[in-house]
Amino acid sequence: MKKLIVIVLVLIGFILVSGIRGNANTAIDVATNGGVPKDPAASLSQAELVEINQLWEGSAHALADVNCSSCHQDSETKELVVKPTQESCQSCHEVAVETFLFGKHGIRISEGLSPLTPAMAHLPMKESAMDKQMNCNSCHNVHSVDTWQASVDSCLTCHNDTHSLNYQNSKHGELFAEQGTLPRPNGESVTCATCHLPRQELENTENTIVVVNHNNTFTLKPRDRMVKEVCMNCHSVEYSYNSIFDDELVEENFARPPSLNLETFDLVRALEKKRSSQAEQ
Repeated sequence: MKKLIVIVLVLIGFILVSGIRGNANTAIDVATNGGVPKDPAASLSQAELVEINQLWEGSAHALADVNCSSCHQDSETKELVVKPTQESCQSCHEVAVETFLFGKHGIRISEGLSPLTPAMAHLPMKESAMDKQMNCNSCHNVHSVDTWQASVDSCLTCHNDTHSLNYQNSKHGELFAEQGTLPRPNGESVTCATCHLPRQELENTENTIVVVNHNNTFTLKPRDRMVKEVCMNCHSVEYSYNSIFDDELVEENFARPPSLNLETFDLVRALEKKRSSQAEQ
């Protein structure tokens, strides 16, 4: 029985690697040459290949018939692509990649430079993540396509500033934690991604689709852009403005109601009261 299980696992790995190369007759030679792999993909063990296959089987990619060769095979040359870049993702996720390249995370790639690393950032970053290169794979486990992980955990893998670290103690973080483990954050979740990668509706000739804007700087400046794009989905305009312009509250990651009272809203109420009084006369 054990021998049968081993044979099955080896066959799964063989089929997976063969699929990656797109040619069953050119299976990757997993043998090494003096300890140096002949092929980069050969550095993966059978156990790792089995794990990758299991992650993929439960993913949205598998449900959509996106298999290994979809990402790991050049569509023109049919050559193996060991580490797919944003170009592979863009063939399906056009808006996501396009907006990613506009933000701080991706702007260096769009300029033809090396990817951004946390070591280049001005914000405090985790020492363990300093050499991490920012691309699609940095936040998304591309084999499991786990958007739950990408919505918070991936951010906290690198970010070490007060605002980011306080998320877990905020009301937003508590609501998210109460939901437990879901396939993906639902519409009531407020995660790092909810505010910094807002969902937006795009209309085309056939229907309206919801896309995630992956430009992580889109809602940062001007600051009140976040009010319209995000905060007012749940909060009133006054609560939103009093929160987003309270620097201490932002640092606390909105862990309490705002104490700021913008004079603008008092002026608006006074004007409305004056207009109502004049209308009654």
